[in-house]
Amino acid sequence: MRRLDDLSDEELIAAYEVADRAVPHLRANFVSSLDGAVEIDGQSKALSSDSDSRVFSVIRRLADVVLVGAGTIRDEGYNPLKLSAKAREWRTATGLAENPTLAIVSSRLELSPVNPVFKSAARPIVVTHASSPEDRREALAEVAEVLVLGEVTVDLQAVVDEFAARGMTQILSEGGPHLLGALTAADLVDELCLALAPLLAGPGSSRITAGAPSTLTRRMKLGAALSAGDDYFFFRYLREA
Repeated sequence: MRRLDDLSDEELIAAYEVADRAVPHLRANFVSSLDGAVEIDGQSKALSSDSDSRVFSVIRRLADVVLVGAGTIRDEGYNPLKLSAKAREWRTATGLAENPTLAIVSSRLELSPVNPVFKSAARPIVVTHASSPEDRREALAEVAEVLVLGEVTVDLQAVVDEFAARGMTQILSEGGPHLLGALTAADLVDELCLALAPLLAGPGSSRITAGAPSTLTRRMKLGAALSAGDDYFFFRYLREA
């Protein structure tokens, strides 16, 4: 197994790059405790570390769109999406936009237009459905582009298709568990990047996925595995052809 600490930034980027950026690809990224918890005291930040932050930053650098559920925006206290100067320079040299676009999935639109996340470097997108409150759509349209896709629930396949039509083929889902559950149910997850934290969280915490129970499983194959000096492990799993 390769050691994260021994990899240069260029080598780490290469470990997470897709074979063809022109092909639509949805990647989910999560951190979990050894016993499967996705959060401690309601936030995933308590599971993170310097090595996790480094991998997280590289995965974000490669994305065209960062897809996040509205609940995660509220619960995690998301900061505006703006990459570091080094990452922006790399993206520009590679022919990408300076920053990925933040896309927030919300059914009830329980988001305040003054939330700091709407000060992201690129104008955010809010994705909702036709049955969401119209007054909230109008309020959020002042600070974000509002996409209405689906009648009573968000049509996630339409979301992926819409982004691909705009040339934003590389989608990174950062949570939360209900969004991952919905993406899995729609069979849209092409890749899962999982960081394993050397912690036992105990009972009570939720898993990285949530939603209606299902007996349908989807086989993934290991694409890469890294270990770090702080005892974290990083696994990249890809959809099996």
